[in-house]
Amino acid sequence: MTTLVRARVAHTPGGLEAFDDGALVFADGRILAVGEHRSLAPAHAGAETIDARDAILLPGLVDTHVHFPQVSIIGAMGLELLDWLKLRTLPEEARMADADHARATARAFVAALARNGTTTALVFGSHFPVAQEALFAEAERSGLRIASGLVMSDRSLRPELEVSGPRALANGHEMIERWHGRGRLRYAIEPRFSLSCSDEILAACADLLDTAPGLLFTTHINENRAEVAQVAELFPDARDYLDTYERHGLVRENAVLAHDVHASDDELRRLAAAGAWVAHCPSSNAFLCSGTFPLRRHADHGVRFALGSDIGAGTGPSLFKEALMAYLMQPLADRPSPARLLHLATRAGALALGLGDETGDLSPGRSADFVVLRAPAGSTLAAVLDAAPDWDATLGALFALAREDCVAEVRVAGEPVYVRPS
Repeated sequence: MTTLVRARVAHTPGGLEAFDDGALVFADGRILAVGEHRSLAPAHAGAETIDARDAILLPGLVDTHVHFPQVSIIGAMGLELLDWLKLRTLPEEARMADADHARATARAFVAALARNGTTTALVFGSHFPVAQEALFAEAERSGLRIASGLVMSDRSLRPELEVSGPRALANGHEMIERWHGRGRLRYAIEPRFSLSCSDEILAACADLLDTAPGLLFTTHINENRAEVAQVAELFPDARDYLDTYERHGLVRENAVLAHDVHASDDELRRLAAAGAWVAHCPSSNAFLCSGTFPLRRHADHGVRFALGSDIGAGTGPSLFKEALMAYLMQPLADRPSPARLLHLATRAGALALGLGDETGDLSPGRSADFVVLRAPAGSTLAAVLDAAPDWDATLGALFALAREDCVAEVRVAGEPVYVRPS
């Protein structure tokens, strides 16, 4: 059946395309057309029509860095990265060895993504196979597009979170065979960071990364100055933090490295040459006092980046909030425009995850992944949208004010994965 949704529509296939009285037409999970309603309606007169003229339709949001086991520690204040890991994060991640706790966390986590309009996410998983199984099972039930994997570490953490290189390799092979490419799921190779990974673990990551097409690599880099200094001590023969991954062939086009707040110019040049991506996580960077992401320097060096919520150091799963923080954290001259923020929250993320032909914008042929936003009656957002003179103002209002109470419906491949209770 063909479906036509009439709404205000915006996306960024290149630059901003927006339609005040727009329509999205899809069938069998694929977008057939997007444009002005008056142009599309006659050609699709027999389509099922959804009248959402009081709403705004955007592509589904794409989160390039978010931690599944950390959903319950959002808002753990008063610490910088290394102390926050030791005192707040790692104790909670150790609890994921309990299957019941892991399943409950997976349900809460996946539901939070959908409620906030996220249709695709690169998820930092758990150290424990039982918890990773719970996440994949819940993601499969939800219909979301999720890439994730077992977190690999062999030092500097709690003993129960550490694993040998051979065991990490065996666990990874089992998970890839069971879950990679199953429906909308993909597997990602995930060393926690070089601070907790020896060369043996990083070599195991490289072995796994070459075992199947479509695998992703993701980790952390240059987040906190104390972390960067400790990595330099652990790898005295490495030229810098990036080299700890490069020497194992891990920095490539299917790599997404989170944070990169304290990158050198040489690292930026090499990241750009490799075609790797950076996940920019502005609320997490602010929350842990890690520093301000050097957006202009990344752009000037040609390093591509997209948005990540990075919960639990990030302050919630909403990429509208992350877009606002990405704006607020930059000097005025470097602040992204509203259209650029929409790109960073949608199209850029899809490209980072190798899904540029599948999702991230509303072009014909893409999967019908979209979010319908409706301002609550009488809300500040409703008042601002009513007065907005153009799409810059409209998108600016959404990034400043829209959160999960504005997400009316979320679809992946045309099928609802979340409908806000009335």
